Amino acid sequence: MSLPQFRTAAVRLQFRALRQRAQLRAHSTSTNTNKTAESATTKTPTASATPSPSLPPIWQRLGPLTTAANAYSRSQRKRPYTTQIAGALVIYLFADLSAQRIGGREHDPKRTARMLLIGLAAAVPYFHWFRFLSSNFNYASKTLSIATKVALNQLCFTPTFSTYFFGAQALLSGESLEATVQRIRDTVPTSWLNSFKVWPATVAFSMAFLPFEFRSIFSGVVAVGWQTYLSYLNRQAELLEEARTLARGTADAEKVVVAAIQERREQQATSAAAA
Repeated sequence: MSLPQFRTAAVRLQFRALRQRAQLRAHSTSTNTNKTAESATTKTPTASATPSPSLPPIWQRLGPLTTAANAYSRSQRKRPYTTQIAGALVIYLFADLSAQRIGGREHDPKRTARMLLIGLAAAVPYFHWFRFLSSNFNYASKTLSIATKVALNQLCFTPTFSTYFFGAQALLSGESLEATVQRIRDTVPTSWLNSFKVWPATVAFSMAFLPFEFRSIFSGVVAVGWQTYLSYLNRQAELLEEARTLARGTADAEKVVVAAIQERREQQATSAAAA
């Protein structure tokens, strides 16, 4: 082999070696890149794949209040009627004591006893009514369901309960049937109109955000203030009835006095004529 041919063969071998090295480097680089990408994909989850921590409902994050509410819920599941009656007695007791303090008069135990008896009789029907609302009128639209329940509660239950409350107050205090009807006329329209300021929002919130076992205790907290108002309104109706009775008595007394004076004058006139 001549020298030029030897040089040409050496250059070709060197060129082939360089090309093979370049191919090996390219293959190694692509392999490392793929492994790095796979590692990043498996070890670093994306934001969409990362599970977001789910917070418990708000009624489960109230500390001691949650503990008390859970105890109430367990009691209601085991003994619903007993729990409702006990809760109603507490609500009506605090409501009457608050109403009597607002009136500024000395505490009347008989009035408190009447309130407790009324609350005792209403506890179980109240429980069944709200269970009926919770179990029915559940449409595909949650807004329509809540609106229907609020409307039924406001148009059916509220005036019925107000009639029962004020009528029972009048009868238990010894009023006649006529006076009881008048008490209902004096109080039910006013209380029903004012109930629009309280109960639609209360019922809507409890139906939308609270499970069934917590609705009674939530409504009970609101009911303390509402029953205080009803007790106060009933006392105002009692005072109005007392004023009417006094006015009737005064009018009757005036009639008696006028009749006596007229009779006396007639007697004097008769005596004068006889003389």
